[in-house]
Amino acid sequence: MTHPENKRKRRAGVTLIEMLVVLMIIGLFAALVAPRLFRKTDTARVTAARAQINAFMTALGAYKLDTGTFPTTEQGLQALRVRPQGVNQWDGPYLPQEIPLDPWGRPYVYKYPSEHGDEPEIISYGQDGQPGGDGMNADVVSWKSQ
Repeated sequence: MTHPENKRKRRAGVTLIEMLVVLMIIGLFAALVAPRLFRKTDTARVTAARAQINAFMTALGAYKLDTGTFPTTEQGLQALRVRPQGVNQWDGPYLPQEIPLDPWGRPYVYKYPSEHGDEPEIISYGQDGQPGGDGMNADVVSWKSQ
């Protein structure tokens, strides 16, 4: 005659096969879901770069309203935070925080005068950090509607 207490002890453990099945299910789930999550991360970085560039362009518009011109390439985006020498009517800072790096951890490139019209040029070189490229390596620029 077996005691009910012994049956409970035998059922309390997990078999090796049950553990392998659970691990296999977790592995399949990760293999199916992880690539989609990484793709979303990449598109989120591009979206964040566009949003930051738009915020810079808005701040640059306010800077120009106050000073009559955009900051030069040499003055850069830092002119939105700190008054450049010799600039009258500066009423900044025009951004509430320090100039952020792009979503890939690199500084934005600022050019004025621009090669693309009367507005300044702001560029993030994308994932590879090099001019040009396709997909996630494509440049995110202020002068293209995207």
